Amino acid sequence: MDFRSLTYFVTVARELNFTHAAEKLNISQPPLSNQIKLMEEDLGVQLFIRGKRHLQLTEAGRILYRRAEQMLALASDARSELKTLGDELSGRIRLGMVEGRAPFLAAHWISGFQEEFPLVTYSVWNGSSDDVIERLARGLVDLGVIAAPYDAEHLEGICVGREPWSAMIPADFPQAAGDDPMIPLAALADVPLIVPERASRLEAVLRWFESIGKEPKILCTLSSYIDALALAEEGAGICIFPQTTRTPNPRVVSKVITDPVKMAEYVLVWEKERPPRGLALEFVNFVRDILEAEGVMHAVDPEGGAAQIPEGAELL
Repeated sequence: MDFRSLTYFVTVARELNFTHAAEKLNISQPPLSNQIKLMEEDLGVQLFIRGKRHLQLTEAGRILYRRAEQMLALASDARSELKTLGDELSGRIRLGMVEGRAPFLAAHWISGFQEEFPLVTYSVWNGSSDDVIERLARGLVDLGVIAAPYDAEHLEGICVGREPWSAMIPADFPQAAGDDPMIPLAALADVPLIVPERASRLEAVLRWFESIGKEPKILCTLSSYIDALALAEEGAGICIFPQTTRTPNPRVVSKVITDPVKMAEYVLVWEKERPPRGLALEFVNFVRDILEAEGVMHAVDPEGGAAQIPEGAELL
């Protein structure tokens, strides 16, 4: 069992179809099928249940799939670290991040890092904080940008950004009226709400309303900023989401939620048991230099200025 065989197996496990996997690998189907059979004979286990049209992983196949992804990721890390020993820094940095402000923070870092190290390439993946943490644990990303709070027992992190929690309000809702850029939480208690689906975040939102003696009417939970904006744009409800950088939209009004005001915090994290090395460490040190020079970054409002976090804001 070598890295080529593992690559073949992982591709088949992802596609669950020999024909599609062969197309991805740019090889013909018979050699691929034979390679998987040889792996099964070598390991002494059946990896796939073969149906007429689709494949299904066995329990042994699921275990190997998880381990194979980790081994291939580690091999990629090793290649990247070895490349850094050359005359010029090169290799690939794999970033996992939540939506909201995190992609704009990462874009700022990548832009600056690219100027110093033009041979470095990047792989960027988006998901919920829990998804990012899982990919870190599996070795599928080198670094993650997640929303606090986080498990400080297993993760190391540095704060990289903050922004206030806001309401994305359909323009024809009464809550959107007026020029006040802020809205009290109580004004959102009796309307359909769209909120983040992360379990800890959902519980925090419920406690937020409980602190003012109200119970929210939650219509939908989600993890994507684009989904949140789309639902607000179509008038499905008011979305509670961090006030991230956004393109002005005539169908949506954004207002900072107050009474009480809360803020979101973004953290660059990595596993304590697997601290950054080589290229990833260079990137972390670069981010530290940016923070030292520029401070923790805040969101940018539609007019181009920094979105101010009202005084007294606490972490949600």
